[in-house]
Amino acid sequence: MPELPEVETVRAGLEPLLMNRTISAVSCFRQQLRYPLPDLSGLVGQQIVAVARRSKYLLLQLDSDQILVWHLGMTGQFHMLSEASEKGAHEHVRIDLADGQSLRYRDARRFGYAGLIRAEQLLSHPWFAKLGPEPLSEAFDSSHLAGVCQARKAPIKTVIMDAANVVGVGNIYAAESLFRAGIHPARAAGRVSKIRLALLTDSIKQVLAEAIAAGGSTISDFVKADGKPGYFAHSFQVYGREGEACFLCEKQIKRMVQAGRSSFYCPACQH
Repeated sequence: MPELPEVETVRAGLEPLLMNRTISAVSCFRQQLRYPLPDLSGLVGQQIVAVARRSKYLLLQLDSDQILVWHLGMTGQFHMLSEASEKGAHEHVRIDLADGQSLRYRDARRFGYAGLIRAEQLLSHPWFAKLGPEPLSEAFDSSHLAGVCQARKAPIKTVIMDAANVVGVGNIYAAESLFRAGIHPARAAGRVSKIRLALLTDSIKQVLAEAIAAGGSTISDFVKADGKPGYFAHSFQVYGREGEACFLCEKQIKRMVQAGRSSFYCPACQH
């Protein structure tokens, strides 16, 4: 599933191609993805005035004060093509622009979803109302993390992956951040010292910033808006490296399952 760095990479790629462009036509080739698609016919004639992101959601702000919200699900991809380009495999939505370009949404597994939300209703919408702070914002600091971890028996990895505590720290980046901070993913959140939580806060910010700079991580289906892969996977220290040597101590990287997801860690470096 695309995580925050991948969605931010898509946003940054689409922004210069969509900003101040007018929508000339919309075609939906399927009425339902994960959920039924909203009626997008009213987008015709509207101008895109901002391309933003909140958590793992892409936000296309329109001049009508509506926001087209899109979640990529497991395999969702956006491609910018010429209007003359033929419909591709698994292409479900096409948004043509007045400049002759065309935004195509493709999704092999169809777990993505979209909504049209009034700007003033965005923060109270069920998709957004309970979200925690952005991890790269000033609102996410060691004091915030200490507050959500206090007296918690849940594993620290589970806590930082909970979007109510902080958004966008998915499985890959949780594993990499915990490794950098030297914290075992199964350690109870309430048993992590404030000093180590400060290290973890910094690690989360560093890992996500580096991943965004590298264009995200291509594991299976993720590609950027220009069709190219992300390269942060080449920087993985533990994720997907079960049985390989730790780059720091040369002990074997281990894998365990937490809440149905694989957790990768070094038993010597993480406690």
